Amino acid sequence: MSLSRALLLLLLIVPARAAVPPEATVPFPETLASQVFSEALSFIQPRTLEAYSLPTLALWGLGGLSALDPSLSTNLSTRTLLLASPDRVLAVLPVLAADSAAAWGRAIAALAAVAWKHSARVRALGPTGVTQAFFDELFNHFDPYSRYVPPGQAAAERAHRSGRAGAGVALAAADGSVVVSGVVAGSPAAVAGIHPGERLLLVDGAPARGKSVAALQREIAGPVGTKVVLTLSAPGRGTRKVALIRRKVPPETVFASRRGDILVLRISAFDATTGPHLADEIAAGLSVAHPPTGLVLDLRGNRGGLLDQAAYAADVLLGRGTIVLTAGRDPAASHVWQAGGTDMAGGLPVVVIVDGRTASAAEILAAALEDNGRAVVVGSATLGKGLVQTIEPLPDGGELFVTWSRVLAPRGWPIQGLGVLPEVCTSFGQAVLDRQMAALAEGVQPMARAIYEHETARAPLPLAQILAIRSACPAALGNEADMAAARVLIDNPAAYAAALLPPPGRALTAPGR
Repeated sequence: MSLSRALLLLLLIVPARAAVPPEATVPFPETLASQVFSEALSFIQPRTLEAYSLPTLALWGLGGLSALDPSLSTNLSTRTLLLASPDRVLAVLPVLAADSAAAWGRAIAALAAVAWKHSARVRALGPTGVTQAFFDELFNHFDPYSRYVPPGQAAAERAHRSGRAGAGVALAAADGSVVVSGVVAGSPAAVAGIHPGERLLLVDGAPARGKSVAALQREIAGPVGTKVVLTLSAPGRGTRKVALIRRKVPPETVFASRRGDILVLRISAFDATTGPHLADEIAAGLSVAHPPTGLVLDLRGNRGGLLDQAAYAADVLLGRGTIVLTAGRDPAASHVWQAGGTDMAGGLPVVVIVDGRTASAAEILAAALEDNGRAVVVGSATLGKGLVQTIEPLPDGGELFVTWSRVLAPRGWPIQGLGVLPEVCTSFGQAVLDRQMAALAEGVQPMARAIYEHETARAPLPLAQILAIRSACPAALGNEADMAAARVLIDNPAAYAAALLPPPGRALTAPGR
């Protein structure tokens, strides 16, 4: 007898011991579920950071049935896979081939269908809830970032990742009118010469007066490639019509300002154009009559974004050197990014400000500049999000986000858990910071021991070691002391030099050795 016929026979015979409730007559979409679970297991199994067998993955996920209804239990023995309630066995399957994702996908769907018939709690959450429970339980054994996203949410996230279609113009209410408050660099609005301060009169001939800013933003947005006509007025320019072709415009993420002789570049996230925009702002900031004496990159509160844009941003300030490494079991997950450009800042001192909310791609940029001795990092320990996910669409319209590689800083330490440890710590208050700055001015680095322990740590790390290293500068919210310390470092070359890590290629030595 074939495996599929045996499976069907057992499923038909065993559940017949109990009457099926009338409300369970709505069938569970077993065929679609089988496709989802099969493709998911086939995608996940070769890509996880640690190696797991298909039976292990399947049994972990089947725990989701117990999460939905605690009276249900699954068990895998050397001969059978079964689903049971407290008083009876509901289904028994023969043990499947350990290397067949398709067979395990069919088996999981079959057990889910039996649970659907016998449990009102399972049916109450619907088919998507059953699928969600399977993956929630499966990924509970992985890391905080692997996840299943159901169809509706997945569609919304795909749209968000691809950017929004619009003109690249931001609006604000002012004195009973609506004015342009900002223009995204490189957007249709910027190319057309629209500037902040212009008054918006009409959108496609319809008056702007009396409408909310949000409503007008929705009118300006629309399908990619379509036209929107704005009627604007500005002192000295009169009234004019501007026709714009909508396209996907990522939000502005780089904001430049001058504080005395320092160029401050706040990066709020890493989207599709962050790297080029940073390069443009540095070039513009250095081309003025009185160029800055130093740069500050403010990454506080930056939750990350695109890894390639963090690498681009690092390349802008690194003439050469390793930017970041990723390492995973799947060969496609392992990469080394190298700087291959020119330091656009021409060797000017750079200070990077971080805090406990700085994460992911922002940590990659901070670590690249710190490890290469190109910048001094000021603030507190960062979040420590150093895992990379790969995305897989599923037959139900949902998506899988599966962690498949670790992010390693140029000197080899893992960003995950550890986070970036600043060379100048502001976590302990002004008095401690003042003592540290005074020591740096004398050429002494008070953080030397903590930095050595941090930079020589290697994955995987026990939690106790991570906590001990991070305790040297606990995560905290940024404050004005960060910027004040950055200013002192740029104005005091001796303190700046004492805070920097050694140049690339030179090994760190433990203090006192």
